[in-house]
Amino acid sequence: MDYILYYEKNILKRKAEAVMKKAEGFEAEKINVLPPFILNEMVAHPLIRQLYITDIGFFPRARHHYRERLSGCDTHILIYCSSGEGWIKKGSAAEFRLTEQTLAVIPANMPHAYGADDRNPWSIYWFHLKGELADAFFRHLNLATAPLKLSLSDSVKLIELFDQCYDTLLDKPYSIDHLVHVSQTISYLLSYVGIRKSQTEDEKAERYIEHAVQYMTERLESNLSLDDLAAHVSLSKQHLNHVFKQSTGFAPIDYYLRMKMQRAGQLLDLSDRSIKDICLSLGFQDPYYFSRLFKKLIGMSPTEYRNKLKG
Repeated sequence: MDYILYYEKNILKRKAEAVMKKAEGFEAEKINVLPPFILNEMVAHPLIRQLYITDIGFFPRARHHYRERLSGCDTHILIYCSSGEGWIKKGSAAEFRLTEQTLAVIPANMPHAYGADDRNPWSIYWFHLKGELADAFFRHLNLATAPLKLSLSDSVKLIELFDQCYDTLLDKPYSIDHLVHVSQTISYLLSYVGIRKSQTEDEKAERYIEHAVQYMTERLESNLSLDDLAAHVSLSKQHLNHVFKQSTGFAPIDYYLRMKMQRAGQLLDLSDRSIKDICLSLGFQDPYYFSRLFKKLIGMSPTEYRNKLKG
């Protein structure tokens, strides 16, 4: 209850501050709200009605910027923060911060509020989007739950595409050919964001796997459980299983056992230690289990492996 009262007071404070916004808007701002007759042309065109911009703008250093829509709006909103920071509140979810080089999406018809930080106000590029493919695009991006951090080069690319759309809609809004081009450009922008999001997630998964494999390598002489691995890399067991199988084809413990058998093969090749000694050195207490596992994973018994000519 205290949190709800705090939140309501905070919203009222932000509304009051928003009134302080200059009547003429933000210095060097860009904004273009397309009139109904152009929107009607776009809705009627088969190549444009799939995805099109209804509103587009850029607000630099937007001090006291604040918007609240208790019933949401009928467009999807894409907000890219190029510098500074702000906040976004969507539906009943917790408020989150939008920082430099970060992209967020507010789905159509979702109640929301957002605004610039008081001390370090954001500069934002934004689109309002509609169309037959808009829902599918935003489901594919899956940015409704968390913002996406972009690299500097990706930021440059996004702003370049924004400028193309903005300049074309400002200079040639009456040209169907140019409106088709804008529709295709915004489709390309969203698909490009999708690729970057996928690569970011892949890179993150790769770091988790590298961290886990390093931990396994350092502990081949002991025994690790899935609980141990998950705790070490700070992932749930289910998520660790998922990223491991997706990347290596094996569950984490299966991969760990294969690493042990690979080390056993090296010891059989490079030393005259007994099979029992090698077995114990890799954390196995039962030499028979070790031999069965070695044969299952390597394709031959430890003795056969040691006697096989190599090189």
